[in-house]
Amino acid sequence: MSVLGELQPNKVFKYFEEICSIPHGSRNLQQISDYLVDFAKAHELKYRQDEDLNVIIWKDGSKGYEASEPVILQGHMDMVAVKEADCDKDMEKEGLDLEINGDYISAKGTSLGGDDGIAVAYTLAVLDDEEMAHPPIEAIFTVNEEIGMLGAATIDVSDLKGRLFMNMDSEDEGVFTVSCAGGASVICKIPYETETVNASVIEIKMTGFAGGHSGVEIIKGRLNANCAMARVLLSLFNEVEMQLVSVNGGEKDNAIAKFSEASVAVLPEELEAAKQIVEDTFAQIKEEYKVTDPDAKLTVNVKEAANIKTFTEDTTFAVVTAMVHMPNGVQRMNPEIEGLVQTSLNMGILTTEESEVQMTFAVRSSSETEKQYLIDQLTSLTETLGGNVEIAGPYPGWEYKADSRLREVMVEAYKHLYNGEEPVVEGIHAGLECGIFASKLPGLDAVSFGPQMEHIHTTNEVLSISSTERTWELVVKTLAALK
Repeated sequence: MSVLGELQPNKVFKYFEEICSIPHGSRNLQQISDYLVDFAKAHELKYRQDEDLNVIIWKDGSKGYEASEPVILQGHMDMVAVKEADCDKDMEKEGLDLEINGDYISAKGTSLGGDDGIAVAYTLAVLDDEEMAHPPIEAIFTVNEEIGMLGAATIDVSDLKGRLFMNMDSEDEGVFTVSCAGGASVICKIPYETETVNASVIEIKMTGFAGGHSGVEIIKGRLNANCAMARVLLSLFNEVEMQLVSVNGGEKDNAIAKFSEASVAVLPEELEAAKQIVEDTFAQIKEEYKVTDPDAKLTVNVKEAANIKTFTEDTTFAVVTAMVHMPNGVQRMNPEIEGLVQTSLNMGILTTEESEVQMTFAVRSSSETEKQYLIDQLTSLTETLGGNVEIAGPYPGWEYKADSRLREVMVEAYKHLYNGEEPVVEGIHAGLECGIFASKLPGLDAVSFGPQMEHIHTTNEVLSISSTERTWELVVKTLAALK
């Protein structure tokens, strides 16, 4: 029995419910991809399904729009499939149990997948409508966006003619995203040598930092715990004879580190002085960041003298120097969009491996040249200290387009539908598939938008029914205006 069958726009919710009935978590996409192929066949539309399961469907323009510039409609078919601890649903094999609560659709015990099932539903509703006025449509459905935009990276779009690109993968109604950062994970590896010394050990643990997403919260000035540790270690190195035993911190390259810990060896006669330096330096940090990181906490544990294996003095110097001098945080603000970070990096992970210390950075910029310069900076310093750099998962940015026909049309359509209200036009300092498509389709004119959703990627995820209808009207009016 249909749960959404009475909702409007009927076709949008019909397709959304069908999508929700098909398991489609990342890497589990054969069924949903084949569903899209079956849709194309049933509607006698040209399509292509690649070996990665990306799907493209073509539809001719409606009467009077046959010669109009094609419009690309794009979204991803995978969802973040999570469930509550007491939910026994097998999300690899079973669809979702939809619920309606007032203006919101949710899924019982699981995430909803409005991100980005609603984009797929919107697009299928356009492809299925024989009365709607629209230019030729090139519909792109990508796979595995949620685990690294993998489908967008591999899909062949060389046969697409459109350069007007409507990406429906945003979650805030009335917000048009018009640029995003590109990025890469940069792993800086500093080798170390060891020796055995007779020394006391100080175990330093810093916890309780605010952390946050390095794309969204980097502008808030929160302290990276690994950078706080670098400052403490430099104070120690400058004041007492100290050698590292280990240093580790953070969990993900794209998360501002919330904790960091290190073990250092000092001479027994300098133990109390070293402990005081640690506490005094942390007190300075705590005072400086009392607003952004009020819950930061220091724990110091002391072990008495023994024979222990440490980094040599020279390699201790190299690692501490790297930690202190690697750039971190906001590097430049966008000169065209007020309040938008253009370039940043974040030392999200710090680990002591068998023969090297690894510092993993999430580098982000909406400027490809600035992104590359940051990577060059990290590489230069790392190599100067005897190390090497590994680049992983690079993806391109999407630069702001000053002259955008699509943005102008969508803004006017929005104002007409929302009684003169202006949409918010902004960039984001995180990655979107638009950046990858902009690198593949020169001259791409793109806008990312969508209906209101809350708590995406969680079991509390909801999709607004009324916002879905209003956003559908925006899609319809925009396509009609792109003659």
